[in-house]
Amino acid sequence: MIMRVMGEGQFQVGESHLNQLNRLDDELLTAVQAGDEAAFRAALGNLLDAVKSYGSPLPDDSLEPSELILPDAEATIEEVREMLRDEGDGLIPGFPE
Repeated sequence: MIMRVMGEGQFQVGESHLNQLNRLDDELLTAVQAGDEAAFRAALGNLLDAVKSYGSPLPDDSLEPSELILPDAEATIEEVREMLRDEGDGLIPGFPE
């Protein structure tokens, strides 16, 4: 799956990592719903770090369509709340385990 981190590029992430990323996404969703800024910052950082760790960066000149778009590390809780409203169940859709 190709994921774009806004301002940082695209990453090819294998399906074997999607369940772990989904768990991190759930933590982010919980923090946003609670309005907990400290938990939000930690959860967003953990999610983005995991995408970069598990994923292989695509070349900057790659024109592959992104299946998921994630906010950058500087996104506000309100910006992410808007993105979550658009997605419905978090930034990363659920996948069967």
